[in-house]
Amino acid sequence: MDLTLLVALPVILPLLFGAVSLVMLNNHNVQRWLGAIGTASILIAACALLWQCREQGILVLEVGSWPAPFGIVLVADLLAAIMVLLAAITGFATALYSLKTVRKRFERFGYYPLLHLLLAGVNGAFLTGDIFNLYVWFEVLLVASFALLIQGGERAQMEGAIKYVTLNLLSSALFLTAIGLLYGLVGSLNMADIAQRLTQVEDQGMVTVVAMLFLIAFSIKAAAFPLFFWLPASYHTPQVAVSAIFAGLLTKVGVYALYRVFTLIFNAEVEFTHNILLWMAVLTMLTGVLGAAAQFEVRRILSFHIISQIGYMMLGLALYTPLALIGGVFYIMHHIIVKANLFLVAGLIYRLRGSFELKRLGGLYKDHPGLAVLFLIPALSLAGVPPLSGFFAKFILIKAGVEVHAWWAVGIALLVGLLTLYSMIKIWNEAFWKAVPEPAPAIPAPGRNGLLYWITGSLAAMTIAIGIFAEPIYQLAQQAAAQLLNPQLYINAVLGADSL
Repeated sequence: MDLTLLVALPVILPLLFGAVSLVMLNNHNVQRWLGAIGTASILIAACALLWQCREQGILVLEVGSWPAPFGIVLVADLLAAIMVLLAAITGFATALYSLKTVRKRFERFGYYPLLHLLLAGVNGAFLTGDIFNLYVWFEVLLVASFALLIQGGERAQMEGAIKYVTLNLLSSALFLTAIGLLYGLVGSLNMADIAQRLTQVEDQGMVTVVAMLFLIAFSIKAAAFPLFFWLPASYHTPQVAVSAIFAGLLTKVGVYALYRVFTLIFNAEVEFTHNILLWMAVLTMLTGVLGAAAQFEVRRILSFHIISQIGYMMLGLALYTPLALIGGVFYIMHHIIVKANLFLVAGLIYRLRGSFELKRLGGLYKDHPGLAVLFLIPALSLAGVPPLSGFFAKFILIKAGVEVHAWWAVGIALLVGLLTLYSMIKIWNEAFWKAVPEPAPAIPAPGRNGLLYWITGSLAAMTIAIGIFAEPIYQLAQQAAAQLLNPQLYINAVLGADSL
């Protein structure tokens, strides 16, 4: 088998299973099986892809055998392969969780085909080597995510969906404008070719303007300061499985795009562009965590914390040192698992108590001690408590900040960690530790939750494993960061070694 074909499988498989699911739309049992088997096959392909990227280096697939920069290419370096694997883990967990939680009326309206389409869009964005196709895959996942967001048609969902799609369409318009200007400057859409040609552009001022357009467009999609308000307005409204995959993946596509273009393409004015990124990262951390501290509904608290954690990921890119990029990649790996799991645990809380409102919750530690442990592991990891994965991710970033004497950024990162712990303790105290409120709420029949416990337990085990086995994860992040800091490796892989 041609190893480069592995690069296409994470995109082909969800499109294939999504198409078959659409054909079997009226057969709910077949749709569920296709959801589980399809996401499992993506997970297997993603593991194989990451393994081969570590063994063989950057893999490039020339679609239709047209050579770059004239044809479309799919490129898998270590960062892309890591992101595809994380997407596959989240997609598989979501598909299994959906078996017990998604109602038949949602399945009737295409839940599983949309889930597959979403994964295809996410993986396509991670693997494309073409800046215009990055825009196309963004639009694919936007369509799928919007359709999943409005399933149910409730008022809160529609209000959140309007904000979600409006800001994301603004981002898409800016993105497309930036692509047009960039093409006018260099006459190419291939990212490796663009990176090579930009050094020859005389008007570097225009290059900086285009870079700012990309920064704004991707920052909106990443829910970074100041245009982040669409996220807490929408992520708490859909089904829990949808909230979980949104929380784990969608904003990380924007973060990935920032990492890709500001290491490969726009790396000539680092002092200017990355200083702006640093301010955005710090303000994103602060506004997100302060918003979470003011909330008293579990999913809204977790939604605001997505924003604050995006700030940490941007901090790694903004500092732009080898250690900082290692920390940023490590943080992405930790956060996707932890955040998706916290939303899935919130879904279990809802099944057991019938509410996400903290004032209506209580007594879960006494009644369901296993669930209390499953919440505590990702919650403490999110706050950066050792020896869990979040501690090492934050430690690396803070050490990177200290090395470059970014004391104010380090101080704010530590403060945000403490405030994150406060929010997690608030959920713990209100939902698990305090007594059941009087009068006791009507508790729905929970049914069998063994599969849901198994899913959340597996993700919690991954969080512990990332902490215990931090060294190999660090080495993987180190290799990914080394590729990012040496964009010529990417250029040579796509265009050939004679592209110098």
